[in-house]
Amino acid sequence: MAIVTVVILEGRDRETKDKLIKRLSDAVIDTLDAEPGQVRVVIQEVPDGDYAVGGVPVYMHGRE
Repeated sequence: MAIVTVVILEGRDRETKDKLIKRLSDAVIDTLDAEPGQVRVVIQEVPDGDYAVGGVPVYMHGRE
């Protein structure tokens, strides 16, 4: 079994996340020669206030 965990900033629509799940699943199936039922994809969405780059929350980038 393969479990792929992706952490992204929240705000993307369902269609975009579904496309990501499909493409990641296909990549794992092709690369590992896995059965589709053996591939799991987990998307964890992070609010922009809970993620920082260089000590600055993402929502504040571009405000300087």
